[in-house]
Amino acid sequence: MFFQRVPEYKLRLPTPEEALPGRSEPLPTANAHTVLGTPIKPPFPDGMQQIIFGMGCFWGAERRFWEVPGVYTTAAGYCGGLTPNPTYEEVCSGRTGHNEVVLVVFDPDKVSLDDLLKVFWEAHDPTQGMRQGNDMGTQYRSGIYFFGPMQHAHAEASKAQFADALQEAGLNPITTEVMPAPTFYYAEAYHQQYLDKNPGGYCGLGGTGVCMPRG
Repeated sequence: MFFQRVPEYKLRLPTPEEALPGRSEPLPTANAHTVLGTPIKPPFPDGMQQIIFGMGCFWGAERRFWEVPGVYTTAAGYCGGLTPNPTYEEVCSGRTGHNEVVLVVFDPDKVSLDDLLKVFWEAHDPTQGMRQGNDMGTQYRSGIYFFGPMQHAHAEASKAQFADALQEAGLNPITTEVMPAPTFYYAEAYHQQYLDKNPGGYCGLGGTGVCMPRG
């Protein structure tokens, strides 16, 4: 398979000195989810929980989660970097440190966190480092950004479980970062529910073919 040559600096996180300055004001974005009809910004209804996933290009990743029953809303955005309120072009430059991510707001009475983690692990390849398929750069790394100790415990347990399944299949170790949810910056309006607005648009998601073990 042929991969486009990517500058080395795009495959490592920038230092604070290298990071772009960003801006103090949030980027303009959408307010309502075009598929679910729900708000993509808080406040969310009582009882909803949130988690953030990075799994490659956020266009396809967001669609995977808005299709899950029990998910209240989703939003495309950026997190895990240094630059405040970055633009898409800045993130793609490799000089913000941000990951392309999806905020998932869900009703735990209708869908469990473990069900969402199963979608996460099976829908992408978590072994590729700063890459997902042909998409290369720090913004395509695999990541789980959790809220609270319960989510942390479930994320780490699922990571260990899926790592064993990958090893049994003869695949590489997991490179997914698991960390407390940093500031989530909403992406520009045209990125929100992109594949709903552009049904034939690009989706770079591709799993390993390995399923999350039961239990």
